[in-house]
Amino acid sequence: MGANNTRMSPRQKMINLMYIVLTAMLALNVSSDVLDGFTQVHEGLNRSNANVGSRNSGIYGQLESFARQNPGKGTQWLDKATEVRRVTAGLYGYVDSLKYMIVQQADGDDGNPDNIRNRDDLESAAVVMLGNNNGRRLRERIDRYRDYVVSLIPDTAQQTIINEALNTSQVSRRGTLAPQLWEESRFDQQPVVAAVTILSKLQNDILYAEGEVLSSLLAQVDAGDLRVNELNAYVMPASRMVMRGGTYSANIVLAAVDTTQRPEVFINGNRLTNDRGLYEVNTSSTGTYSYEGYLQVTNRDGSTSRHPFTSEYIVIEPMATVSATMMNVLYAGIDNPVSISVPGVAMSDITATMSNGSLVRNGDAWVARPQQVGTEAVVTVTATMDGRQVNVANSTFRVRRLPDPTPYIAYRDAQGNEEHYRGGRPIAKAILQNAPGLQAAIDDGLLDTPFQVLSFETVMFDSMGNAIADVSNGNQFSSGQKEKIRRLQRGKRFFISRIRAQGPDGTTRDLSPMEVIVQ
Repeated sequence: MGANNTRMSPRQKMINLMYIVLTAMLALNVSSDVLDGFTQVHEGLNRSNANVGSRNSGIYGQLESFARQNPGKGTQWLDKATEVRRVTAGLYGYVDSLKYMIVQQADGDDGNPDNIRNRDDLESAAVVMLGNNNGRRLRERIDRYRDYVVSLIPDTAQQTIINEALNTSQVSRRGTLAPQLWEESRFDQQPVVAAVTILSKLQNDILYAEGEVLSSLLAQVDAGDLRVNELNAYVMPASRMVMRGGTYSANIVLAAVDTTQRPEVFINGNRLTNDRGLYEVNTSSTGTYSYEGYLQVTNRDGSTSRHPFTSEYIVIEPMATVSATMMNVLYAGIDNPVSISVPGVAMSDITATMSNGSLVRNGDAWVARPQQVGTEAVVTVTATMDGRQVNVANSTFRVRRLPDPTPYIAYRDAQGNEEHYRGGRPIAKAILQNAPGLQAAIDDGLLDTPFQVLSFETVMFDSMGNAIADVSNGNQFSSGQKEKIRRLQRGKRFFISRIRAQGPDGTTRDLSPMEVIVQ
């Protein structure tokens, strides 16, 4: 009993597309159009899951039929297939329950994943999946299921594909110090509709893994006995989602077909002109499209038999991810790291320009340097698709001035680590005496931008309560300032004021004063 197993590589492209789009949601404003797009993808996945489930049931039915005809050969394979279906149904149902829990967290007890009201809720997915450890339990169940189904497949290439589809390894992201757990990377700060779509895609992967196991079990049965009793037509698209302007491509094959006898393929009444079952159609508008047809096979006695099939595909608008690495704004006068990618398009085929400044490629990343504060910067992304240039995105960013830095006195602790004293608490007199001067920076862990201190003033009080000011024309304590610091007694305090600093954007700032308390 033979089965066609050469259908994975095109499907993997669809999975990659899904992940890139979902990842981009973390950096983009969630507009209603994007939420509508996720809803369409979720609905498409539900239809795909139903189709894959029907396909798996058909393969299981073949095993049942063979076991009835030949119990000696078929029973062992049917028993394994029955166990696979039981384990798959358990995991599939558990994922379905998580979808309901997330939607009910957002919409209330009557929440329905097929009709989400609060689609842009960014908290419910994290509450259900991370707050209650459901994400960890799901990851552990996926790991057990993946190891189980892979153990039933002898083909190493299929094992690799399933391992990748159900991979739950930690995820390293640009700008993070440590890798994220699988569940955190999928459900932290995700809109409800995105989290439900991710779970639907996971169900699709689970059903696909089940189908691969069933196909593998079926392939290990005597193909000759079953081929003459039942034939099935399969449609294997490169992807069920196609960008407008792209090409929909699908292979239509007959399971257990004799390689010396190619079937004829008819779609919507028209015969395909190639003998490979390759069906291609150009796409010009978005939406869901269905088609049907049949495979016509010539039997050994000269008679013909027809095997019908139906399928559908989804055409979506071209999408690109454009996100500022630091945050969802650009700062004038400095280099802003920017990530730009287009699903399914190589980085070398992507070009981008920006208004109100410059945008320069740096390897696989980009550097944006806007000019005028208060004027929006528009990033325009163009990709080469099917040999022609397609405008895939126009993303607008707000341009802001760098915030004012915070002044501080730098010193080293007992372990040699640099510390920053920003005033308002006691500091050892020895540290003050050894400190060279005053520094300033935006060191919030996001921008981390140093400023150059141009001048500052210290104001101390004598025994009569008179204020004595000393000016430093630079970032170092003057000799007079150091001498007055040396004479200060414990418990005394003084102020550093009239601090002027210049940023990398060329602007000069007047900073807030510091109160220094001598310990």
